[in-house]
Amino acid sequence: MRAITCHLRRFGLRAIVVAALLTGCAGVDSNTRDDASGLPPILTQDEVIRPYIKIGRIQITREVFKTDALNKTDVYDWGTAVLRREAAKMGADAIIFPEIDGSYVMSVVIPSTEYRATGVAIKFK
Repeated sequence: MRAITCHLRRFGLRAIVVAALLTGCAGVDSNTRDDASGLPPILTQDEVIRPYIKIGRIQITREVFKTDALNKTDVYDWGTAVLRREAAKMGADAIIFPEIDGSYVMSVVIPSTEYRATGVAIKFK
């Protein structure tokens, strides 16, 4: 019994170390947060070569009271994500003319930041 316990301690510790090393090398996909594979792309006017019809204009506004710590890249990421999700709800094939911006609004008591994302949803003929 004593020999088995000593044997398990020695090889059990090795097995734990090997398992820890192997799992530490495992890759993790960092883009699993938002599966955007089925969402319509945002295209520039040069990329649109097929005829299309305009489905509608998308405008999303987000207001954050007090100050917001989002920097410009986070605002752009937020804007493109919400435009693509809303265009998918409309059944659009793509989005053109995206405009994403933020402005600081000073009210009497509470300052706020307003973010706006606009674009035109299109469907190819």
